[in-house]
Amino acid sequence: MLQFGYIALTVLMISIILLGYFRTVQKTTTIELSRKRTLKVGIGLLLWILYTSIIAKTGFLQDYSLPPRFPILLIIPAFTFTGFFLYKHRNSSVIKNIPTSWLVYYQSFRILIESLFVASVAKGLLQPEVTFEGYNYDILFGLSALIIGFLAFNKKVISGKGLLLWNYLGLAVIAFIIFLFTTTTYAPELWGSTETLATKEMVTFPFVFVPAFLMPSAIFMHVVSIIQLRKKLKL
Repeated sequence: MLQFGYIALTVLMISIILLGYFRTVQKTTTIELSRKRTLKVGIGLLLWILYTSIIAKTGFLQDYSLPPRFPILLIIPAFTFTGFFLYKHRNSSVIKNIPTSWLVYYQSFRILIESLFVASVAKGLLQPEVTFEGYNYDILFGLSALIIGFLAFNKKVISGKGLLLWNYLGLAVIAFIIFLFTTTTYAPELWGSTETLATKEMVTFPFVFVPAFLMPSAIFMHVVSIIQLRKKLKL
């Protein structure tokens, strides 16, 4: 049941991304062309998920010795693609036409991730240090997406600069989470342990989808929002 939760969340977020992309592209081109472009994005995401799944199922990532296999094979490629894609398309009409509210509310999925983390700790699949039982309070940021979205787009009391600051804060929170996962795995002495605190299950299928897809997607949306807001604010 827990595994189904991770798979379902991944499928849900991919569906939201594809639907949002289709509706955005549709504003500037024909339905037929929008479908073709969305299909290309969908194929790209599917190939990445298949690649991630295959590597995770081999057990190759469960070796935490150096050089670090997981960051090299999954995290670095995901970050490299994000940086290259957004730099190349920073002036595209797609980024310009994405509803700002959608980019904010998207981050609320982090509530579900943290809920799955808590359930994973109960099953012994994750160490408590990486949840809000320890030092990870990302669930609060996920909740803030709902609050910030309501105040910015319904009540109109938060400005574009406020949203920009919120996005930067979101990236800082994710950076700390990456630090948390990395140090509990490769530098456990920082947390008072002589052995790695990471469980081998965290890099198996389907738990691997969180750091390989869901977390990078949150970063991607934050950066898209920042690019969009900076252009609107002429910063």
